[in-house]
Amino acid sequence: MEHVDTVVVGSGFGGSVAAYRMAEAGRSVVVLERGRAYPPGTFPRSPAEIGRAFWDPEAGLYGMFDVWSFKGFDSVVSSGLGGGSLIYANVLLRKDERWFVTDLPGGRHEEWPVSRADLDPHYDAVEKMIGTAVYPLDRPPYDHTPKAHAIQDAAAELGLHYSRPPLGISFAPSPGAEPGVGLPLAEPSYGNVHGVPRRTCRLCGECDIGCNDGAKNSLDHTYLSAAAFHGADLRTEHEVKGIRPRPGGGYEVDYVHHDVNVRKDRRPVRTIACERLVLAAGTYGTTYLLLKSRAALPGLSGALGTRFSGNGDLLTFLLKAKDRDRVRPLDASRGPVITSAIRLPDALDGAPGAGPGAYIQDGGYPSFVDWMVPGLEPDEQIVRVVKFLWQRFVEFFKDAPDTNVSAELSDLIGDGALSVSSLPLLGMGRDAADGRLELRGGRLNARWSAESSRAHYARLRKTMRAIADVLGAEYADNPIWFRKRVITVHPLGGAPMGRHEGEGVCDAFGEVFGHPGLYIADGAAMPGPVGPNPSLTIAAMADRLSTRALENAASRGRSTHTPPRDGAQRTHDAPDTGAGPASGEAGPSGGAGNGTAYEADSGRPERDRGTSPGADARTSLSFTEVMKGFVTFGEDDPRAGELAGARERITLRLTITADDVDRFLDEPEHTARADGWVESAGCGGRRAVLRGWFNCLAPAGAEDRRLMKYRLHFTDGEGRPRTLTGQKNVLHGPPTRIWPDTSTLYVRILDGHVPEGGDADAEVLAAGVMHIRLPDFARQLTTFRTSGPDCAAALVRFGRFFAGELWEVYGPDAA
Repeated sequence: MEHVDTVVVGSGFGGSVAAYRMAEAGRSVVVLERGRAYPPGTFPRSPAEIGRAFWDPEAGLYGMFDVWSFKGFDSVVSSGLGGGSLIYANVLLRKDERWFVTDLPGGRHEEWPVSRADLDPHYDAVEKMIGTAVYPLDRPPYDHTPKAHAIQDAAAELGLHYSRPPLGISFAPSPGAEPGVGLPLAEPSYGNVHGVPRRTCRLCGECDIGCNDGAKNSLDHTYLSAAAFHGADLRTEHEVKGIRPRPGGGYEVDYVHHDVNVRKDRRPVRTIACERLVLAAGTYGTTYLLLKSRAALPGLSGALGTRFSGNGDLLTFLLKAKDRDRVRPLDASRGPVITSAIRLPDALDGAPGAGPGAYIQDGGYPSFVDWMVPGLEPDEQIVRVVKFLWQRFVEFFKDAPDTNVSAELSDLIGDGALSVSSLPLLGMGRDAADGRLELRGGRLNARWSAESSRAHYARLRKTMRAIADVLGAEYADNPIWFRKRVITVHPLGGAPMGRHEGEGVCDAFGEVFGHPGLYIADGAAMPGPVGPNPSLTIAAMADRLSTRALENAASRGRSTHTPPRDGAQRTHDAPDTGAGPASGEAGPSGGAGNGTAYEADSGRPERDRGTSPGADARTSLSFTEVMKGFVTFGEDDPRAGELAGARERITLRLTITADDVDRFLDEPEHTARADGWVESAGCGGRRAVLRGWFNCLAPAGAEDRRLMKYRLHFTDGEGRPRTLTGQKNVLHGPPTRIWPDTSTLYVRILDGHVPEGGDADAEVLAAGVMHIRLPDFARQLTTFRTSGPDCAAALVRFGRFFAGELWEVYGPDAA
């Protein structure tokens, strides 16, 4: 049986990020994607091509659009290398800081297990990797985009908050260059899996049916290409059918290969084994797999299938816009699908009576339908709008299999055209996550209704009507709204995260409770609606998940590390995307561990050491800390380096591990190992710690002084050896000094890999000061882990040691 370190199921915003992070860290990775690859120029356009562009293997259809129809709503998701990024509208908004809650009955709120502060560094990393830009509305020829100006004008008139959201689109041929239409795009350093040239955006409105120019920075052009560069095996037309634990640890994954060139009624089921399994098949796919595999995965939380929502999606239309007595052109087909966003505040923002927050965005449709002739009666206008909506997703849905929406659309679709004075409006927000996904007759079924989110939809419709009035347009609901049905392209939930298995299926890092090494990395893990477009949040969650998974593997000392084909150091090099360095807790360019764990007193990796007698009796302890601050290159004094005008940001994320707590506490220097990364632009971005030491409250000569020391060996972006050395000075003083002393790290970056005692002879390249911020410290307290026969006692002993040492320093002033 084939065996790899990591199998990733699906290649959307969760799977692609996880695949890249694991491959970049040197793990052997296989991505199983049920759909096929779509290089630029291969997306369907003709009626004949679009008629086959649906996903239903039983009917011999292996296309991109997967259409679901349930009681109360319809849904469109994607199948193909890159997942939902192939058909999403490019918007990459962060989840609003105060919206990290799930609404409960009775007006109560439940905090998410993660916060905006947790995700911000991962948001940074994803934005850098994908490459975002706002629509350049202030420059020709982009300034001639009527729909963007119309939304901006309406927002100003109504006093609403308007913005141009970050888009995953290339308007310029390279980062920092002037934008231009249809210009050749520069290739990133990691290349492109398709090997097909790309061009900047042509403003053709085809984003939602696949970008044939490659201007859309979809995941196949970014994360998946980088993953392949680092050795990931991307297997398209491979559909996963079942999962189960593997005897002895890890998981087995059953799949079939849909070879479209070979006609077979039944395809053989194959199996691949892995140490780590990442489920990222989308909300429907992941939840369906877990429901089907429930018997094989004993102990799965009862929360499986719960907290389903459509992210508040609602689509309406503006028709026959006028400016005085003349037609007001809105020209929905010019530009990308979305250029603008209006944010409706949330009661949690401090807006009394506002209710849950929401967004309204302009829509678009492919310019190749512009030949249709406008001028029909209002009822026929609505028919035209319905046609637009479904062309925007799938052109002709009447050929879509296994849904009941096809006949309805067939009745509604006519021979009409979209008017230049019409515009779709896309709404979304914090609806009620009270739906449930379940199996019925072996098929996935959803129980959800718009009724419990009545206030949300009423607010969206009221605001959209006001926009229509300002623009002199007629307002029209989606024609299927009369049945209180909605169409969602943002299904979320089904395998939600929680603080414990009674609340969720997985923890805040996506790891399934009771099944170590099994992760959920897509929209299924959301414990409620995101509010804005959820793609960026899903990707950031996956980046955070990957950091934790790599740390776990490093802390366990696993030997599953497989060096990449072009050298171990490359596993720590971030692909050059032409953007500035990411900052914060985590990002796409570095896992926390490099697959090699060291003991403090040994120059040999753990995997090379023999097991000593009694080793199984040891109890280990670990925790993770994050420090952030500033350094200045060319400065050797830390305080001066923190304040200099040429300073730059620096971040540390370290997992401190004492493999034997008794030994760690008994030895005078209290030495543990440090794994993780250093991130600084002057060092080439994020650099993995190759070998690191930490001393906890080591003696410093005086009875009332202790040192917390750090020594980290790494290499910079050009492969040159570097050492970060730092210390926290714990000095006698009032108890109010405990926090600043224990949270302030004075650092220097030295040339070479400098051993203990060699600092005086080393060249100082940079110096500065770093701090543990209170939110990071609060999270640090949740990261303490113990392993071994005496976990509880070890944790208590460590706590007493730490408190006792601090009392020795500060106690006299407190007495």
